[in-house]
Amino acid sequence: MTNMVESLKSMLVNARDFPYVALLDVIQEKMSKWWNDRRIVAMAITAPLTPSWESEFRPRFAQSNGRHTLQLNPVTYHVKGGELEGVVDIFNKTCTCKEFDIDKLPCVHAIAAAHHAQVSVYSLISPYYTKEYYVLAYGETIYPVGSQSQWDVPNEVATRVVLPREGKERKRGRPKTSRFPSYGLLFYSINFMYVSMVCYFTPLILCTLVWLEMFIYY
Repeated sequence: MTNMVESLKSMLVNARDFPYVALLDVIQEKMSKWWNDRRIVAMAITAPLTPSWESEFRPRFAQSNGRHTLQLNPVTYHVKGGELEGVVDIFNKTCTCKEFDIDKLPCVHAIAAAHHAQVSVYSLISPYYTKEYYVLAYGETIYPVGSQSQWDVPNEVATRVVLPREGKERKRGRPKTSRFPSYGLLFYSINFMYVSMVCYFTPLILCTLVWLEMFIYY
């Protein structure tokens, strides 16, 4: 969560002093651009899965080769071979190794069982990993709010009186925009300065001592 907050803060570093309406316009414009960029990337995918999960799933095909598969009933298969054997239920999409149950992505045992049952492996994958769901995630469009004169504001909202919040009197001078450094950041900065000073001055001191020794000796 902290990384997300820091990313948004860095994105809005030049706009955080804007009025609220202008700040919201900046956020809307950035979000619209992100949404559209990701939609273009999603629609350009040619594989059944998203790129990250396709690269995660492909090596399992090679690992499933050569495993002995025994059919126990119409939907259950016992897969042997490798460090761990497993019993796969291709109807309920489970395996005793629990990897299939947790990831909702076929494990090596499920892939071997699917090949033996002549069932498409991709039919056993959770739809949340597929290209279709990736496109749907960014399917909506984030539109601009538009001019304030075009807003359709209900009468109960337009007539509502909003009082300023109660608080302490603001101090004179420009308000502080940067946060106080945390203990960890302060400790790291001090250590970095100390190491930098040691690395800088140590060769200088050694050279001075050598020069003095040569001067005294000669």
